[in-house]
Amino acid sequence: MKLRIAGTVNDSIVDGPGIRFTVFTQGCPHHCEGCHNPQTHDFNGGSEADTDEIISKFLSNPLLDGITLSGGEPMCQAKALVPIAKAAKEHGLNVITYTGYTYEQLIEGANDTNGWRELLEYVDFLIDGRFELSQRSLELHFKGSKNQRVIDVKSSLEEGHAVLADWN
Repeated sequence: MKLRIAGTVNDSIVDGPGIRFTVFTQGCPHHCEGCHNPQTHDFNGGSEADTDEIISKFLSNPLLDGITLSGGEPMCQAKALVPIAKAAKEHGLNVITYTGYTYEQLIEGANDTNGWRELLEYVDFLIDGRFELSQRSLELHFKGSKNQRVIDVKSSLEEGHAVLADWN
């Protein structure tokens, strides 16, 4: 399966706890003022990547604690990210996804076409909400602005509402 990406980082320590393989998807509809990755906004930018090649890359790194799906907006390519997240989970890695959507928007808008719910089934933690420049803080762990939440996705799916993760 093909995916449009801005790039990958093999040993990130800033995209979630531990050592992470990060996939920066290409394309974002949010265009948040002050975005850290504005080069990822153009849906025609970046390059095409094969999901099997991405999986091979992160599985060859024995030091990883998990993978992070960032962007751009990963939910714009949720279906293509499912095999990546699934492979990570099958190999004992945790999965974090950043999104400008809220958890509630994803659940309400999920359908067979966009694959949002399917991807969420393999995500451990979701950092949700648009980046808000007026709420920016350098003191936050793995978030850019105070309005963003770290959601425990498994608990949220089980309980039927957003459950904040312990490491907020």
